[in-house]
Amino acid sequence: MPTPMTKPKTLIPGQERSITVLLKSLRNPPLDLKLTSQPLSTSVLDIKARVADQTRIPTDKLKLLHNKRPLPDSKILKDILGPDSKDNKVEMSVMVIGGAAAVMPEQNAAVPATASGRDALTTDAFWEDLNGFLLQRLKDEETAGQMGKLFRESWESSRATS
Repeated sequence: MPTPMTKPKTLIPGQERSITVLLKSLRNPPLDLKLTSQPLSTSVLDIKARVADQTRIPTDKLKLLHNKRPLPDSKILKDILGPDSKDNKVEMSVMVIGGAAAVMPEQNAAVPATASGRDALTTDAFWEDLNGFLLQRLKDEETAGQMGKLFRESWESSRATS
């Protein structure tokens, strides 16, 4: 007798499996970070952003390795662990490119004012975030770069006419 097909399980938000990400540096600067409660949909780019927040090393100077292999920014934790993995933690190595030194955040650092609305569109940070988002969704660096450039050029041309 054939076995019936199983119904896909849908989880209620908050019930998704979460992963603990352990990050250790291979060389200087010494880093030993633990990111808890990361959903399976967390991308490598998101992890690099969290490491950059804690160490003040730019994300473009960080390279994450899993099993001694570099991870592209578009990978998510689910892809790294595999679909059948029951592990609740993953260990990654952090490689700092170009000799960037780790600078611990200052305790009394003033919070810079962030641009909002149309002012946010004039900052390079906005366009870098957009490119990161496109790369994460499209999983193709060339296409993501082209689309980011197209969006920026379209916005700048519409701004020039108004």
